[in-house]
Amino acid sequence: MSNAAAASFSPVANRGMITACVILAVIMQALDTTIANVALPYIQGSVSASADQINWVLTSYIVAAAIMTPPSGFLAAKFGRKKVLLTAIIGFVVASVLCGLAQSLNQIVAFRLMQGLFGASLVPLSQGILLDIYTPEERGSAMALFGVSVMVGPVLGPVIGGWLTDNISWRWVFYINVPIGALAFAGIMIYVTETKLDALAKLDWFGFGMMSLGIASLQLFLDRGEQLNWFASGEIMIEAIICAAAFYLLVVHTLTAKKSFVNPKLFLDRNFSVSMIFIFVIGITYLASLALMTPYLQTLMGYPVITAGIVMGPRGMGTMLCMFIVGRLIGKVDTRLLLVLGLGLTAWAMYDMTGWTPDVSQWTIISVGFIQGAGLGFLFVPLTTIAFSTLPAEMRGDGTGLYNLSRNIGSSVGISIVSALLVENAQVNHENIAAYVTPFNRAFDAAAAQGMSPFTAAGRAALNELITLQSTVIAYIDDFKLLMIMSLAVIPLVLLLRKPKVAPAMDHSAVME
Repeated sequence: MSNAAAASFSPVANRGMITACVILAVIMQALDTTIANVALPYIQGSVSASADQINWVLTSYIVAAAIMTPPSGFLAAKFGRKKVLLTAIIGFVVASVLCGLAQSLNQIVAFRLMQGLFGASLVPLSQGILLDIYTPEERGSAMALFGVSVMVGPVLGPVIGGWLTDNISWRWVFYINVPIGALAFAGIMIYVTETKLDALAKLDWFGFGMMSLGIASLQLFLDRGEQLNWFASGEIMIEAIICAAAFYLLVVHTLTAKKSFVNPKLFLDRNFSVSMIFIFVIGITYLASLALMTPYLQTLMGYPVITAGIVMGPRGMGTMLCMFIVGRLIGKVDTRLLLVLGLGLTAWAMYDMTGWTPDVSQWTIISVGFIQGAGLGFLFVPLTTIAFSTLPAEMRGDGTGLYNLSRNIGSSVGISIVSALLVENAQVNHENIAAYVTPFNRAFDAAAAQGMSPFTAAGRAALNELITLQSTVIAYIDDFKLLMIMSLAVIPLVLLLRKPKVAPAMDHSAVME
């Protein structure tokens, strides 16, 4: 325990309250990663957004959180951890209220960006407080509780979001943060004391700026590319040039500066470098598949929002259950085998989803979702263990920030890619299928008797609706197939990972920040 922490806290009197308050802050932030998913169709209708535009509500939050997570340590050292944490809670709650009041797509995306910017520091700073108030012997249990709180959000998010949307309004998926944030703020204000300031704390502003500019322009490029016909648009060309230039300058600066924002020595560790690829792909498969499931259940299958939330819940339960199981297997089973098992389960779930139609049963959705969640549960802890197993202790702080940045970028990029492919493939499929729908195709003789005659306006409208449905289903299958292929493609990289001689004393919850 640090000297400041030891002098400030009474372990018996205050630890329980401090733990409860910081856990509330973590749950509040974790809820917002999934609670808005089931409400997306309702938000889409309220702000008149297209199917690909509405996913900006998800990606804007993830990108903002990805950018602001690495400098959290610098802000805490410069201004004080308690002050930064309280500011983050206030900003997050205010942004949540503004999201609930938003009347247009531009407004809600801007306020979600604000949410992500403030919410980014909630998890790492809360984790730091827990590490300070518990002794080294007790930190394992404290981090287990912390890990569960991080995972409770994605589990409860779809269910709570569905209930609030169905019984009150989609706006309450954001307003719910007000009472949670108020309790967390009051508890931290009363029980947590400030840390000492570090006047010498510095941040590589050029490296941070180039990284932020590169990520932001990349996200704009992916989010708006389909809508603006990619490189036929001047805006897309400019965003692509800015992205390439920013990342080029970041790489050059990283390799030449004495102390850069990104520590280049991290990539000399083979386990860490390979794990960065793994966590990037896991980020894609985790949240991108969630973004696909919401419109599939509500738009194609006609599920009420509360039902959609309930059938999506078991995915998170599978993750939590298997994380507990894996926690007992670490050190007894080769972590590389656990990674192969996790990727295999994820790929199998995606393979099963390539055979889905709008007639798929609820039990199939629940069971396959649970298996996919189980696959993720077998990936989180083993991957964190092996990623940092051969990394020097003094580099683990930088490694954790970069590792989580890779996961967040994977999530935002994945959502954008599958959304763009969904729209594009649906249009291509519609055109290909419609080419066979002519009055001269005798296969439509039977269809004409069911009110779908190509000779009448009503029949052509009915046929077009059916073609649109089928083309959209095929587009979803293509996306699920892509996620399956990505999960399988990274399995051979397991061969590049080295088994650590001694398991390090690593905080496994770092992967979930």
